[in-house]
Amino acid sequence: MKTKWRIELWCWLFLLPTVALFVLFQGWPIAASFYYAMLDWSGLTSDSTFVGLRNFVDVAKDPYFWNAYKNSFKFMLGVVPLNLLVPLVLAVVLNRPRLKGASIYRTLIFLPVVTTTSIVGIIMVFIWGSDGAVNDALMKIGWLDTPINWLGDAKWSMFTVILISVWKNLGINMIYWLAGLQSIPKDLYEAAEVDGARGTKLFVYITIPLLLPIGAVILLLNVVNSLKVFDLIKTMTNGGPFFATDVVSTYIYRYAFSSEMGLPQLGYASAAGLFFAVTISILAIIQSVLNKRMKGRAQS
Repeated sequence: MKTKWRIELWCWLFLLPTVALFVLFQGWPIAASFYYAMLDWSGLTSDSTFVGLRNFVDVAKDPYFWNAYKNSFKFMLGVVPLNLLVPLVLAVVLNRPRLKGASIYRTLIFLPVVTTTSIVGIIMVFIWGSDGAVNDALMKIGWLDTPINWLGDAKWSMFTVILISVWKNLGINMIYWLAGLQSIPKDLYEAAEVDGARGTKLFVYITIPLLLPIGAVILLLNVVNSLKVFDLIKTMTNGGPFFATDVVSTYIYRYAFSSEMGLPQLGYASAAGLFFAVTISILAIIQSVLNKRMKGRAQS
């Protein structure tokens, strides 16, 4: 028992720096947000007024918040399926041992992941602008007669942002799927081939079932990350045009740090953030429960 206690003590000592950093940069801001959400406070002065739950009520009554809330889920529903399917196809193709230059293809696909998102957004503004490379290419091949303002037209802006987000995160999701594919024992494929299974049957009856656990994790990561999108939309559209791409993150930024709405309202922005955090937490819990059930079924 004494030896076990010493081992646990050393473990906690090594974990202490991580725990301290988490409390300082994650725990404290979350706890402070609950307090700030009950204040009428700009964040710029020492004067603040306690208003209780009024900020939460005002957020719930604001149609612009619900527009941003709806757009967040619209973005998520557009991004997540593509972030699951397209990287899976690429991972299956690049996982073939006989494919020459697979490592080069993987590197090229992964490059956008290590590029700063805000830089990608700024560059894409020029590429997808009215006189950008996309319009120029589409007009040369005859798909367009007149240029489209991809980011300035409410009809196309969300579609464009979704497309660029999928391209930006293609590499990291491909790596997740590759890790899952390479964790499947080759003996299973060999045994199935002896029984006469080939091609599609191997993929449907062996690959897909064994990828489901890691697929659930990838799904959870993509759902949470897509609902937290900020930098890409901020640099490309700033929530426009006419709030067509305004998401909860840009809504919160507008009230907390920007002068667009007059004097910043840090208390109100904190309430909006907590309001949305509850939604993300509920989704994460639901997905965690479903993931455990899937693992239980797979083991049984």
